[in-house]
Amino acid sequence: MKNITILKNNQAFDLVCTDIAPDKSISHRCAMFSLLSDKPSKISNFLLGEDTLNSLNIAKQLGATIKREGGEVEITPPSKFGEPDDILDCGNAGTGMRLYAGLLAGTSGSFVLTGDKYLRHRPMKRVVQPLRSIGAEIDGREEGNLAPLCIRGSRLVPFRYKSPIDSAQIKSALILAGLHATGTSYYKETSLSRDHTERMLSGMGANVKKIDDLHSGKFGWIEIEPLSKPLDPLEMRVPADPSSGFFFAVGAAITPNAKVVIKNVTLNPTRIGAYKALESMGAKIEYIQKENLYEPIGDISVAYNGKLNAITVESNIAWLIDELPALSIAMAVAEGTSEIKNAKELRVKESDRIATVVNGLNACGVETLEVEDGYSVIGGEIKSATINSHGDHRIAMSFAIAGLLDGMIIEDVACIDTSFPNFFDILSQITEIKK
Repeated sequence: MKNITILKNNQAFDLVCTDIAPDKSISHRCAMFSLLSDKPSKISNFLLGEDTLNSLNIAKQLGATIKREGGEVEITPPSKFGEPDDILDCGNAGTGMRLYAGLLAGTSGSFVLTGDKYLRHRPMKRVVQPLRSIGAEIDGREEGNLAPLCIRGSRLVPFRYKSPIDSAQIKSALILAGLHATGTSYYKETSLSRDHTERMLSGMGANVKKIDDLHSGKFGWIEIEPLSKPLDPLEMRVPADPSSGFFFAVGAAITPNAKVVIKNVTLNPTRIGAYKALESMGAKIEYIQKENLYEPIGDISVAYNGKLNAITVESNIAWLIDELPALSIAMAVAEGTSEIKNAKELRVKESDRIATVVNGLNACGVETLEVEDGYSVIGGEIKSATINSHGDHRIAMSFAIAGLLDGMIIEDVACIDTSFPNFFDILSQITEIKK
């Protein structure tokens, strides 16, 4: 188990982040969606994390030709998916497993999806069940709830599915399945989750659109037409990941006279909810848009603006679900009691993030109250502690940022390589680290 010690930071910093990790969600989708074209896709700034490289390797196992030089990737899709002669390893990525399940459900062949010991214990029935209802043949442990998942690609029927969970992974899996159905399908969620899949597939020529006609009876539904021809290839530069940059945003917001500028990040409204929350707590934040093709892209500037105020987070949870552990560090030093509600989804992430955040904050001397779908944080002072990441990269990085205030020992930090391999390289620019 690899551990690391973060030493207390004793001075302000002015950090310009030009090397924040490329967006993980978009990199996963680039690897998968390229398979839906019949021409080579060219992607630059692809995330070289373990999980996204696993998604790229799965594309290769399905028959794609991959040329890669650093983050420059060219993916030439096969004329027809091949049956892999080995299992498809998604590593630690729920995105990889759930989206590939949707993509392969309507593809001829036999496929087995697995992952590391943490992913093999994350619930998959939320995707498996709706896919089965439209004709997919999927099996796994606990009646298909746990990986490895065995998929026999089959003919899928059109569907009208209203998801009980607002999840970009479930939505994306069903959209990908709908592209291979025998007729027009419809998908609806209570509130909009991250919409990279809709944006990217539409940009490639897929007929995936949101219906806003109140008179049709389909308002708020996403309409998915089956593919009639291969999609256009992707040609894009993956923007920086706002959820990765958010760790340093929190660091600036809790450190007197500190500032950070996160360069070339996606400004997609469904991805910057955590920044909006931090802004409402009192941090000074600016958004500077530079372009908007597949995604709006620009810079985010975050500066210390005095003591933060407590906040209640209870709506649009899907927009900031991954950033809640880091936001909790800001809550721990804010004035008053902050609350996170309607976030039961945190319990089925890489770890039970409600439990791991609460236990970590308690170890740091911060008072909390845990409930089934969230927790309260009584603002105070973060003290040095030893934190077990439980193999969860976001827990490890969040408490590493907390270490700026009084030092911190983080156990099991190897998990950070799955999403942000150069995290400690950037952190070492503002504080001392002992490995």
